[in-house]
Amino acid sequence: MTLEQLRIFVAVAEREHVTAAARALNVTQSAASAAIAALEGRHGVKLFHRVGRGIALTEAGRLFLAEARGVLARAGRAETMLEELGGLKRGTLRVVASQTIAAYWLPPILATFHERHPAIGIALTIGNTEQAAARVHDGEADLGFVEGEIDDPALAHWPVDEDRLLLVGARPFGDARIDAAWLRRASWVLREPGSGTRSTFDSNLRRWDVDPTTLDVALTMPSNESVRTVVEAGTGVAVLSALVVGPAIETGRLHAAPIAFEPRPFFGLRHKERYRTKAADALLDVIAARQR
Repeated sequence: MTLEQLRIFVAVAEREHVTAAARALNVTQSAASAAIAALEGRHGVKLFHRVGRGIALTEAGRLFLAEARGVLARAGRAETMLEELGGLKRGTLRVVASQTIAAYWLPPILATFHERHPAIGIALTIGNTEQAAARVHDGEADLGFVEGEIDDPALAHWPVDEDRLLLVGARPFGDARIDAAWLRRASWVLREPGSGTRSTFDSNLRRWDVDPTTLDVALTMPSNESVRTVVEAGTGVAVLSALVVGPAIETGRLHAAPIAFEPRPFFGLRHKERYRTKAADALLDVIAARQR
């Protein structure tokens, strides 16, 4: 069993498609198929169901996927450690961030980091808060940046900045009294469960004695931009980051309601016990300098 075979297996498992995995890894389809066949043949176990033109993980494949990801993560950390013996001259910093942070807060920070350390590559993965925390926990990312609270004793988390949430709609709110009764009557467009924006909004609702499960939810969307676009078109109201809706408010496509939410912290995440790379420390230095 080789690391290359494991990389191919993980890529195929994540895409459930041999050709797509081969394309992503820049190998031929025959090489990818051969790697999977070698793993299955050597150990006498089927990793994938073949159904027509499609494939799906077997139970054995699903269990093996977690182990394969772990092995690749450990190999990556070992390679990073050796590279850093020579200083910040090469290597890749793996960062995962939730959507608002990745799209609006993090880009200028990564640009500054690249200017200071042009030889260090940056691999940015985007997911919601729960997904980001899972990648840091599993060693698939060196650092994470999220909007929501994380309850994982293996992860260190600390505030790196803060954000404001705004209640917005396509029409002006006028002198509307935004209270608990109004919130219960409104038609909502929300982010998906697991997102930092959704969890923070739910926490605010509970402070106002509003059960989030009782809201009239018109649509649940998987991204900030899809929520904003739907509300701009006149469907319902939403609570989103000021970073996301600021330009639309300035141009009159959206209007903010007269209600104040508590500032929402952005958190950094890292695993307490995994090797802390010099590149990760260098990125945290950029963030610290920005706060001063």
